[in-house]
Amino acid sequence: MSLIETAKRAQEASNKLAGVSSQIKKKALLAMSDAIEKNSGKILAENKKDLDSAKGKLNEALLDRLKVTEKTIREMALGLRQIAGMEDPVGEIIEEKSMPNGLAVKKVRVPLGVVLVIYESRPNVTVDTAGLALKAGNAVILKGGSDAINSNKMLAKIISDAACSAGIPENSITFIDSTDRKSVDALLTMNRYIDVVIPRGSNKLIQYIVENSTVPVIETGEGNCHLYIDEDADRAIIEPIVINAKTQRPGTCNSIEKLLVHKKIAKEVLPGIVRALRKHNVEVIGDEQARKIDSSLIPATEKDWDTEYLDLKIAVKVVDNVDDAISHINEHNTRHSESILSKNAENVAKFMNQVNAAAVYANASTRFTDGFQLGMGAEIGISTQKLHARGPMGIKELTTYKLEVFGKGQVRQ
Repeated sequence: MSLIETAKRAQEASNKLAGVSSQIKKKALLAMSDAIEKNSGKILAENKKDLDSAKGKLNEALLDRLKVTEKTIREMALGLRQIAGMEDPVGEIIEEKSMPNGLAVKKVRVPLGVVLVIYESRPNVTVDTAGLALKAGNAVILKGGSDAINSNKMLAKIISDAACSAGIPENSITFIDSTDRKSVDALLTMNRYIDVVIPRGSNKLIQYIVENSTVPVIETGEGNCHLYIDEDADRAIIEPIVINAKTQRPGTCNSIEKLLVHKKIAKEVLPGIVRALRKHNVEVIGDEQARKIDSSLIPATEKDWDTEYLDLKIAVKVVDNVDDAISHINEHNTRHSESILSKNAENVAKFMNQVNAAAVYANASTRFTDGFQLGMGAEIGISTQKLHARGPMGIKELTTYKLEVFGKGQVRQ
């Protein structure tokens, strides 16, 4: 089947899917969950092919994102069951009013339509994305990376077959199994059939899609995230938060890549932080001021301040004050997640108000930027832009609205 025919069929499916009941969608999501668990052996076998092929090509953090285990499968299945239990947003009346001429106007939540998701590694994205899109009444076209081609293809077939058996229209979940970049280029110009594209992956991937797509794009950005340690930070929480934010899952976009330290406490706290990071095998680099405190730090370059490492590496900079920290962050961040450690309420408020990011924290790890962790449910990604959706994109963020207007013969005068 040609790509354009694939997109047409997805659009036809989306039109039918918009009228599918909440009960059928719930039944389908539960069937998808069961099917994943029943076919765990097939999934693991296909994932092994991907892992064997990727060895020597990907670093350990990226291999970790690619790997599927029995636990991963249980989590994917549980995620679908949780989505099934969530409230269906489609049909929600957001606003209604009566006009002086008697027209009754309702603003009603509806699906986006056809959602194209282009992503790298992380096979669980195939399942999470399809589940969220389906719950919101959207057809989804999945284009995964070549690293996970076998895993993604198997997962997509399993959940698509299960959804159709439960009453979901055919072609509601479509997987593009081509690894040719030309297939991406073609899909990005099909704005007649595809309503929105959501890229998930490296900055290089995201920027390519933004620059080459005629389909509207929701950016789920890379995470060049910062942690600023203020002069008035509670010393007891500094090292635990730094270690968690950097080392828990270094290959994720909500891990910190940069550490900013107030100059008045840098000599006091930085040596201990560096020792703690090195115990976790983190490579620590620093600016000139940081290296005056610890000469063993590798010099940071200008390029480092704009780089998302997705690995056990961090760059340290000594700053004059909270204003200097905010200025540096806003110049170099990717609008994802930023955090301040401080007991100074005025500095915390300034940081919260002036830092430009989807999620801003005070005295907590950036690792909480996640739909479930923030009580928003499953999410398709973290939007770093300001239009349509920002932050964790859950089910509601995969909808839009339309106006339903009821009259009794009115004509405009």
